[in-house]
Amino acid sequence: MNIDTDDITRSARDRFERMHAEIRNRICLLDYAPGIRLSEEALAAEFGISRTPLRRVLTRLEGEGLLKSVHGVGTFVTDVDIDELAQTYRLRLELAELTGKLDAVAPDEDLWAEFRALSARSKEIVRSPDPRRFAELNMDFFLALLRLTENEPLREICERLYFQTTRIWLKSVFASKIDLRDEVDVFDREVHDILRALEIGDLHAAALIQRAHISMSFQRMRNGGRKRP
Repeated sequence: MNIDTDDITRSARDRFERMHAEIRNRICLLDYAPGIRLSEEALAAEFGISRTPLRRVLTRLEGEGLLKSVHGVGTFVTDVDIDELAQTYRLRLELAELTGKLDAVAPDEDLWAEFRALSARSKEIVRSPDPRRFAELNMDFFLALLRLTENEPLREICERLYFQTTRIWLKSVFASKIDLRDEVDVFDREVHDILRALEIGDLHAAALIQRAHISMSFQRMRNGGRKRP
């Protein structure tokens, strides 16, 4: 029997990416709270792998700023602070606009179907706000928007910076520093406006709308939800 080494490599890479995405989501949805120590033994058993491939996943997450390894002690989930990540947010603003300029591509049928499904989910959450469901929707919408550029380095850095900052919003909601219903309404308008821009083929406008909403979200969290009179 011939063994296709390419298939084996792809399978291993797919498992790695799935584990990375799953653990990253748990961190960003606060299932793994800041400061908690992750058990390599428990994670290896859960995913049915040895510690060696698991450690590669954890090392990548550490490089992305989501984990911190302390020699002889263990691997811990990092905390996030909006003031410490202010420069990261400012960089995200500039990169968001670039997604509508560098190797921008119009959505194909599959992506349009995904956008319509995301819009429907947004309407549901407007009717019944839920912080976790909203956080999941926000992540899914961001990843869908990344598919509007074929510039791989740009996509990689945008994704990395997004997941560094995304926990700040959920922490702000749970701490009652920002109003969930207001956030949901603003997000729903963002989805609507971006899709309208895409419908007329204006990819740059869609990117500018995303940029504006990143800026407003950052300011709302810095203000603790306070609005100017």
